[in-house]
Amino acid sequence: MHYLDNLIAFVMSLNGVKILRFFWFFFFFEFFRFFVVDFSTIFLWRISAPFRKRRMDVARNSFWKESPLISIIVPGRNEGDNIYRLANSLKEQTYQHFELIVIDDGSDDNTQLICKSLVKSGLITNYLRNQVRGGKASAANLGLRYSKGKFVIHLDADCSYDRDAIENIIVPFYYDAKIGAVGGNIQVHNYKDSLCATLQAIEYYDNISIGRISTSQLGIYRQISGAFGAFRRSSLDSVGGWDIGPGLDGDITVKVRKLKQKIHFEPSALCQTNVPVTFKGLIRQRSRWDKSLIRFRLRKHKDVFFPNQSFNWGNFISFAENVTYNLILNLKWYIYLFDVLFNFSKQIKYILPLNILIYTIYNYFKYIIFSLFRERKNETIVYFLLYLPLMVFYFGYFLRIVRTVAYFQEFFFRASYKDNWNPRKSSEQAEALNI
Repeated sequence: MHYLDNLIAFVMSLNGVKILRFFWFFFFFEFFRFFVVDFSTIFLWRISAPFRKRRMDVARNSFWKESPLISIIVPGRNEGDNIYRLANSLKEQTYQHFELIVIDDGSDDNTQLICKSLVKSGLITNYLRNQVRGGKASAANLGLRYSKGKFVIHLDADCSYDRDAIENIIVPFYYDAKIGAVGGNIQVHNYKDSLCATLQAIEYYDNISIGRISTSQLGIYRQISGAFGAFRRSSLDSVGGWDIGPGLDGDITVKVRKLKQKIHFEPSALCQTNVPVTFKGLIRQRSRWDKSLIRFRLRKHKDVFFPNQSFNWGNFISFAENVTYNLILNLKWYIYLFDVLFNFSKQIKYILPLNILIYTIYNYFKYIIFSLFRERKNETIVYFLLYLPLMVFYFGYFLRIVRTVAYFQEFFFRASYKDNWNPRKSSEQAEALNI
């Protein structure tokens, strides 16, 4: 009770100046960027929907009138069972003028037998196989080489898609001729499998989807997910397809942006994916993603930051926002902790619990407000409410530490080139080419 009384007395002593001094990182950075900016952008996006609808209807009619051939490429390794489910589910799509190309990247299970059987039954258009594993980029480029469609959709084999997902991800190309790539709306299918999966589902539901709507409207959307992304064939041909790397999704997006084409996020193109169910698996995945920021943003594509003949303010702002909020502010968070520990050591036992409380209230507030703008409203909204208090520790500590370690490893040791996610020979070639 003594501590509680002191905590209450500490809270009662706070005024506006003290609140900003004790919790400046939250108010000046996270609340501003991830609520004020996102809410303002999404609010304007929502109220302008009636004005976009007529133009979108015209685009949809143009799409159906042309009925272009779409190439769906699915690169993967040991995905036989998933390919069978995917091929059957694609039969239910509202749009059927597509070719399905499966690229087997050196599988050592029954993938080859399953895919050959699916080709005979007409569920797969073309089955291609790398006898020796070459990596996901190599497999995707092989599929691209054999594809014939005007548009190319890259899918992951272990995902499922709403019946109108293929149609919805292509229509934006007819809405705006300057769009070079469209990202689908990824949600978590296996969210009940573990606590780890549930927390990721909230992240996808509450941050990734909302964040991508916002960045798409601001013109700084930076990553077309490999689980569900669509491209103009001409754009992929212009950039030479996918490059080797741990973050090839973000890399191909940057390459398309450099063509001075728009990158669009389509909330109505819904995809369900499976995420890691253990924190160990999640660490491996996020470490790979986080290393790609250093490798691609600060090394390979650093020219975006400098004036040149292909300089583009949209690309510059997209990169600057990404680096600022994922790298610089990640480091600044440690500065904040040091500031509190050094300057307010006696009050730290009150400041840290209050920080957790503020973030918890903020997470509930943001979650409920942004739920009004979601594409799909279902029982998961209530289900996730029970787990929101844990998101403070998931976002604020767990992912931040994983991100910090990954940045350190890549910046000083170029660790992404040693990641076995890609075959060693491919990584050695990429390192030699400095890509």
